[in-house]
Amino acid sequence: MPDYAALKQKVDELAARDWDVPALEARIRKLSREGIPKKKLDPKAMLANREKILDHVQLLAEEYNFILKDCAQGTALALMEEFGLGNMEIIKALTPFPGIGGTGEICGGITGSLITFGLYFGSDNQLDIEAKDKTIKIAQKFMALFEGQIGHMYCADIIETVILGHRLNPGESDAAMVTFSKEKGFEKCGLPPGIGVRLAAGFIIDSMK
Repeated sequence: MPDYAALKQKVDELAARDWDVPALEARIRKLSREGIPKKKLDPKAMLANREKILDHVQLLAEEYNFILKDCAQGTALALMEEFGLGNMEIIKALTPFPGIGGTGEICGGITGSLITFGLYFGSDNQLDIEAKDKTIKIAQKFMALFEGQIGHMYCADIIETVILGHRLNPGESDAAMVTFSKEKGFEKCGLPPGIGVRLAAGFIIDSMK
């Protein structure tokens, strides 16, 4: 059962946060120019610092969602940067994924995380069905946890019950997007990516045991 009081408190904190726009834009430009740095992951260190890593990746997702105005891109970029996965072409490919093409359907906090699961748990051998099945099962467990924490998986439902408190699909029209922006929707919508990456990063780190 979602803790809606805690979720509302987090949404309010995001709405009131002082976002360092120039610094965030500079970070995105650097990633676009230089690519996502590859990392050699140390399982022992990552397991020992699990909570610190989860806090960091959550903050990244909140910031990237805000500056990119795209929850799917923000989610994936935070995870990919944290674990040294993929490239910026993947982030570009996620451009139309918030609410699945702005239709109000599956949240980008989910789709961005699933992309990262594919990169981390998937196999370079596309005929490796065992690896594919393992990745899908992890995705299903993740989605169930995401829904359990937020109460929904669909963007429009999350906006109505958690983010704004009323029904609004910002992708349906220019006017709706203006309203969403005026109500600090982009700030507040850091919540689902933050929760998504925290859960997803937990799966990745725990798989190192």
